Amino acid sequence: MLIPHPLLGLRDAQEFTYLGDARLIERPDGMAEGAEAAFADYVYLRDNPAGVHRELWFHEQGDRSWLVVTRDTVTHEIIGAELARDVAMRGKGGAT
Repeated sequence: MLIPHPLLGLRDAQEFTYLGDARLIERPDGMAEGAEAAFADYVYLRDNPAGVHRELWFHEQGDRSWLVVTRDTVTHEIIGAELARDVAMRGKGGAT
């Protein structure tokens, strides 16, 4: 499986470590009301979809960057990848 790294081009998936659902970027506010329940959901509840899904991958054997990889979990087709930093910045009202 080849992952299209946005900075380095196509890289073998063996260079990466899979973390899970890309929604892990959206960490709950620990000071907000209901934070305990929000963190319990954040830590323990995960979707396991069949089809297109966004996942976090760490480039452990390369530049050590975090990527959000869009992948079809049925066919394993990699649809795209972007730096997790850029995804997180967009989620916080940053540049697109």
